[in-house]
Amino acid sequence: MPRSQAPLFVMDGRGLVLRWSASAAGLFGYPAQDAVGRPAMEVLSGASSLGGWRVGPLSPGSDGPDWGVWATGPDEDSGGLDQAVLDAVFTQSSVGLHVLDPDLRVLRVNTVAVGMRGLPEDRILGRPVTEAYERYSPDITESVLREVLATGRPRRGVLVRGRPPTDPHREHVFSTSAYRIQDRSGRPLGVVATAVDVTEREGAQSRLRLLHAAHERIGRSLDVLRTARELVDVTVPAFAGSVLVALTDAVLRGEDPELLPKEGLPLLRCAASAGQYAGGTPKVGSVLLPGLFGDTLPERPALLPPEPDHPDHSTLVAPLTVRGQIFGVVAFQRPSATEPFDHDDLALADGIAAHTATCLENALRFTREHIVMTALQGWPLRPAKATRSALEVAQRHRPGGTGAGSWFDVIPLPGARVALVVGQVEQPGISAVATMSQLRTAVHSLTTLDLDPHELLARLHTTTLRLAQEQGKVPGIEEPTARCTFVVHDPVTGRIDVARAGSSLLGVVRPDGTIDPAPVTAGPLLGAGGPPFACAELTLPPGSTLCLASDDAAPGTSRSTEVLAEALAHPERSPERMADDVERLLPPDAVLLVARTRRLPESELAQWDVPADASAVGRARHDVDRRLKEWRSPVDPFVVELVVSELLTNAVRYGSAPITLRLIRGEHTLTCEVTDSALTAPNLRHAKASDEGGRGLHICASLTESWGVRYSAGDKTVWAEIAERATL
Repeated sequence: MPRSQAPLFVMDGRGLVLRWSASAAGLFGYPAQDAVGRPAMEVLSGASSLGGWRVGPLSPGSDGPDWGVWATGPDEDSGGLDQAVLDAVFTQSSVGLHVLDPDLRVLRVNTVAVGMRGLPEDRILGRPVTEAYERYSPDITESVLREVLATGRPRRGVLVRGRPPTDPHREHVFSTSAYRIQDRSGRPLGVVATAVDVTEREGAQSRLRLLHAAHERIGRSLDVLRTARELVDVTVPAFAGSVLVALTDAVLRGEDPELLPKEGLPLLRCAASAGQYAGGTPKVGSVLLPGLFGDTLPERPALLPPEPDHPDHSTLVAPLTVRGQIFGVVAFQRPSATEPFDHDDLALADGIAAHTATCLENALRFTREHIVMTALQGWPLRPAKATRSALEVAQRHRPGGTGAGSWFDVIPLPGARVALVVGQVEQPGISAVATMSQLRTAVHSLTTLDLDPHELLARLHTTTLRLAQEQGKVPGIEEPTARCTFVVHDPVTGRIDVARAGSSLLGVVRPDGTIDPAPVTAGPLLGAGGPPFACAELTLPPGSTLCLASDDAAPGTSRSTEVLAEALAHPERSPERMADDVERLLPPDAVLLVARTRRLPESELAQWDVPADASAVGRARHDVDRRLKEWRSPVDPFVVELVVSELLTNAVRYGSAPITLRLIRGEHTLTCEVTDSALTAPNLRHAKASDEGGRGLHICASLTESWGVRYSAGDKTVWAEIAERATL
């Protein structure tokens, strides 16, 4: 064959294919992208039946470093040159080569294979492969080799781990492959096994996998101690035999982390540990002695010098810092039986520690925000004494979750009435807590206007829109929406006025055990759909139970109504016990109110129908005086008579029949109410010295704690509260 003819392919001195021709692709069935970079032995091992091969330098007189491979005819003799090339491959290739006969005896090995095994060549040649390497597991087991020999199907890329005699203190990883060799007739001649040391590659991939696992598994909870525990679980035993995580005392108390000190160490406490740490493993929460992590804490991961009592242990220390603030420190330790930490391990520890520190910062921020949220949800204190004559209330707040802005309130209203409020801002986070606090304050302010529940929600919707306009200008804060249920209970009549925005839980249980899980349909969200909001008026017998929560029971299931009914189907139980059962059905961060209704006893009420005649005012004053004496009320009777006289006079002059006077005796106040059918509102004005009238409401406002007007469908009520010590 002329030397000028182009070779089928070109390989380097190590036997790896460098260039692959179209003729080679057609002859061997491998495209160029699959052949380039592979050992030439892999290509030629399965192609003996295609003819002979001649291997030589690309140009006459050249000794490499590149070699060409040409196809030879049946009469062409190239054995001498081929043998020379094979000798070169066996002496210069960086791939370990083993040639085995059909009985799996070692016929030939190259110098790399001898170096990998650490055995002299004369102890390997001619012996069965399992016997030659009985002390050092062979690259591929005997069963695999016999399968390759019998079927001709190669086995590639089998990873084998071991400690070769040349480097017994370090585990190496070899990528091994096996190929059958055969003559032109297809008769098996033996097996060629290759081995490549891929320790560095596998080490890099292992470190990447561990770093990925750290990002996946560390920081799944917003709790500093659980984050420390997750760090331990990820790194033992994949990275170290024992791990000790310590956090600063300030971080464990929920305070701001300190700056990384230039000298010494901050006060550290054990947060999590695993394995047998040299020098003893401390208990969680214990203060760690100075020097356990070195004299000074390094700014980057560093190796500690060996301890005198444990000279063979390798210890790596990494600070848990974010922007110069120290959250803690982690120490990784490997015993003497394993490989010591190296430079690559320092880089991996740096990545794991940085991610953990960020997670600790997030957990600390959440903890502080949760404390703020809980404090805001608990403000102001619930006025239990002011509402116990109308309702028996059980309150629950289920902590946890994402920190949603949930709240509830029990607000006393004039006339012994009580308002129940339950709400939740949809967007979680500290912005939701701030919005919740603003909406809660707005509800308290709106209740002073004596609005119907659906009117109050309409105005609260306007407030939510205003907050959305303000917060919409702040990057990263979404426009707020909220759900809210507002209920007013009148213990005099037993009437319940309710309105809903959103789909929060609302159920009614009557004393006979009948349950209405949805007395009012769900309405649009505050700040979203807007009014009109769903509302209803109910008259409940005393002993009925109202259940309000900021979220649905058993959310996301079709059994929410059924589950709620099962929890509320025992009206004989106290509100506290019912609240315990319902609370378990609610999602995290939900709030709950369970209220048992009461009626005011007749001994606490006095009511008269007053004719629309000025002469009836005097008789009413006489009736009021007599009732005060029967009650032995500490309220000044002269003040009460004056207030009653002024309110009735206004009703007779400017209102319309029927007119009703009602006295409600409270624990420390007396409420006077005058109801008439006219919807005109009384106005407080400052009369001039020469005016003959216009001073009635001014006098009432001066002598009473508070006064106001509320409207219903067909009448209005003017009321005034008089303190028990009110005098002229």
